[in-house]
Amino acid sequence: MSEFVIKGGQILEAGVLRAADLLVRDGVIAQIGTGLNATRVLDAEGAVLTPGFVDLHVHLREPGDEDAETIETGARAAALGGYTAVVAMPNTRPPLDDPILVRAVQAIGADAICEVISSGCITIGRDGIALAPMGEMHALGVRIFTDDGSCVMSAGLMRRALEYSLGLEGSVIAQHAEDDSMCSGGSMHEGEWSSRLGIPGRPGEAEAIIVARDIRLAALTGARIHFLHLSTAAAVDLVRRAKSDGVRVTCEVAPHHFTLTDEACASFDPAFKVHPPLRSASDVAAVRAGLSDGTIDAIATDHAPHTPESKERPFEEAPPGMLGLETAAALTVTELVKSGVMSLTEAFAVLSSNPASIAGISDRHGAPLAEGRVANICVFDPDEEWIVDPVRLASKSRNTPYAGRTLTGRARHTILRGEAVVVDSAATR
Repeated sequence: MSEFVIKGGQILEAGVLRAADLLVRDGVIAQIGTGLNATRVLDAEGAVLTPGFVDLHVHLREPGDEDAETIETGARAAALGGYTAVVAMPNTRPPLDDPILVRAVQAIGADAICEVISSGCITIGRDGIALAPMGEMHALGVRIFTDDGSCVMSAGLMRRALEYSLGLEGSVIAQHAEDDSMCSGGSMHEGEWSSRLGIPGRPGEAEAIIVARDIRLAALTGARIHFLHLSTAAAVDLVRRAKSDGVRVTCEVAPHHFTLTDEACASFDPAFKVHPPLRSASDVAAVRAGLSDGTIDAIATDHAPHTPESKERPFEEAPPGMLGLETAAALTVTELVKSGVMSLTEAFAVLSSNPASIAGISDRHGAPLAEGRVANICVFDPDEEWIVDPVRLASKSRNTPYAGRTLTGRARHTILRGEAVVVDSAATR
């Protein structure tokens, strides 16, 4: 029998924190109360017990780019960040457009210290020409379909994907909303800073145009649409209005889109290059407002590791992407909770219960902590201060834009299916 107690913390229940201990036995929450004891004790003094975080958007690079990340190393980074589940994007090499490849990712992820959930491509090869065998991948448990890294540019094909998804219970079509014809050759946000720096830009309108189109398609078909990594005021407003009209739309934002602006690119440091790009201060303010009023459903990292040699190229030649798994929750607390944009319980909702619902995994992740439930738990210290050191991150890559920055809030312990996979901010395997 495996048993331990988490003592001295506060448990999040129905949006309210209360002091309580939590006993884990044989993979499930056996008891919640006061004065609980077991042979093994995990200290939670000053910390909050919350359902483990869920990330809708990570790049684990396996298969094809294991020199930048593997499922094992990415899952370890996730667990250290407080995540008990992550959705792996399908833009690997080869892309996950086939049930055989999905099975391979599922097999590799079975032993990881964070549940790794495979997404699947919308189109074969992510080429935007023909639909991938979504039904066969759905039979393997895939619920999120996306060509992330590429936008599905054909409105007709996107309509067919949405219509087809209606027959796949619990599935959602997730769009990388950037019009290729407007973004081609661009390396940062098109605006004042791109003009100053002489770097070709990617206009915010490229995002809004696709969001507007796909909202109309979702309304037409009645299907679910999810927008990945939204970054502009216009797109957030479109989603806000669509929700009020009853369209089945959800969206996510990445931490870098509510913490950094395009001015950071003035350093010409490729660590700040990402797609969609860092936006203007007004866009950042709009994203924060969307999180505050509930328009934005989830915070997702868009964790995108790259080898040091690839990120050391000149800005326009370097690949886009940033690490995010170990810093996301801390950035949320530092930038949003401490500034009053969101409460801590609201922050945990966009990090845990909301993304779990979108991914269709609320049966085991994101649900309120209660006796009898699977023990997928994050013990989070909202007041711990720490300095981001790229060398100490678990990822195989080092491309974080937050190097040297002091953050507040850190996962102290992470429990996956009743196993303490992170104890005192260190992975146990």
